Amino acid sequence: MLLFFIACVLASCQKAPEAPANAAFAPSAETETSAYDLTRIQEAGELIVATLNGPESYYEYHGRPLGLQYYLAEHFAQRVGVRLRVELYRDSAELCEALAAAEVDVVAYPLPLNYISAHRLVASGATADGGKLSWAVRGDTPELAKALKDWYTPDIARQLTRQEQTQQRERRQVRRRVRARYLSRAKGIISEYDAHFKAASRVTGWDWKLLAAQCYQESGFDPEAVSWAGAQGLMQIMPATARHLGLSPERVHDPAENVAAAARYIRELSQSFREIRDGGERIKFVLAAYNGGYYHIRDAMALCSKHGQDPTRWDNVSRYVLGLSSPRYYRDPVVKHGYMIGNETYNYVSSVMDIWRSYGGVPGSGPGVASGAAYSEPKRATKRNRYAKKVEILRPTDAAFSEVEGE
Repeated sequence: MLLFFIACVLASCQKAPEAPANAAFAPSAETETSAYDLTRIQEAGELIVATLNGPESYYEYHGRPLGLQYYLAEHFAQRVGVRLRVELYRDSAELCEALAAAEVDVVAYPLPLNYISAHRLVASGATADGGKLSWAVRGDTPELAKALKDWYTPDIARQLTRQEQTQQRERRQVRRRVRARYLSRAKGIISEYDAHFKAASRVTGWDWKLLAAQCYQESGFDPEAVSWAGAQGLMQIMPATARHLGLSPERVHDPAENVAAAARYIRELSQSFREIRDGGERIKFVLAAYNGGYYHIRDAMALCSKHGQDPTRWDNVSRYVLGLSSPRYYRDPVVKHGYMIGNETYNYVSSVMDIWRSYGGVPGSGPGVASGAAYSEPKRATKRNRYAKKVEILRPTDAAFSEVEGE
C-alpha cells in the first residue's frame, strides 16, 4: 500500500506536456506535403514542372532551353501569369514520385493514362498519341487541373511544334557576311584581325592560325555576326559567357575585345582539362567544350571511362559525344547534364582542325602546338643526314579555300 501511495503522488506531480503557444498554427504533416493549387501558384509567382531530359521534352543548347514539352509548359505559365521553373528527373517513376510528394506542381511529360491512375494522379494538360498519353497533376489541385484542361488544344501543340522546327533550322545559322578564308594567300595574311589572333595566342598558348581557324568557323571573320541563340562577335561569345569574362554588351562586337575575351575563356577551358597532358589532344577537348559545353564533354569522358576506354583521347571520347543524343547514353547514371546535339560538336572540332591544316597548322602534340610551327617527331637518322627531321609541307587545294556557308 505504501508503494502504491508513493506512485500515485509521483504521478500527480508530473505535468502533462504543454502544447506550443502557436499550436493552432503549427503545420501538420498533411499541410507540409499538400500541393499548391492554382491560386497559391499564382500568389507565389512560379510554376514548377517536372520533365525528362531529351530532344522531345527538354534540353539546353548554348544555355538556351529547348524541347516541345518545355515550350508547352512555358506557354501555359504565360497563360496563368507566372514564371516557369523546370526540374529534371531520370524516368517516369521519379516524375510521379516528385509530383506525389508535392515537390513539383505538374508533370510536363506525356505519360500513359493507366500509369497516371496507378500512381493516384490525375491526367490533365497536354496530350499525345491520340489522348493515350497526358501530363499529370495531383488530385488535390482541382483548379490547376481545370486550368490545364481549358488551356490545351491540339492546335497549340501544332503551333509550338512548328516553332521548334523553325528554331532547329535557325540554330545552324549565323547572321554574318561570308568572307574568304584568306585575305591574301600570297602574302600569308589570313584576315584583317591577324594581329588580334597573335596577341591572343600569347594568352592561350595556341598557334595564332588555330585561333584564326576557329574564328572563321564561328563567324566567317564578321565582327557583327549574331547567332539565333544570341552568340555575338568574331568568336561568337554567348551573353552569359561575356558577363563571366567581363565583356560588356557595348564592347562585344569590338574585334580586339571579343578575341581577347575568347582567349581568356579558352585558357580557362584548357586549365580545366589539365589532366590531358598531350597538347594536341587537349586542343580538341577545348574546342569541343567551347562549342558544346564543358559539362557535356565531361559527361562524355565519364561514359568513356565507364566503358573502359582512355578518356584523354578525343577519338575515344568523341564517340560518346555523338552518343549523348541517344537515350541509351544521356540517361546513363554517370551522365549529369543530359542530352546534347553531339554531331554538331563533333563536326565543329573536325572543321576547325581542317581549316587550321589549310592555314598551314599541323595538329598534333609537341612544341608545334603552341608555337604554330609545322612539326613532326624526328625520324631515325640515315648515315647521310644523321639528325634530320622530316617536316611535311601541307599545300591546301583550291577546294580547301572555298567559302563556307554555315558553321
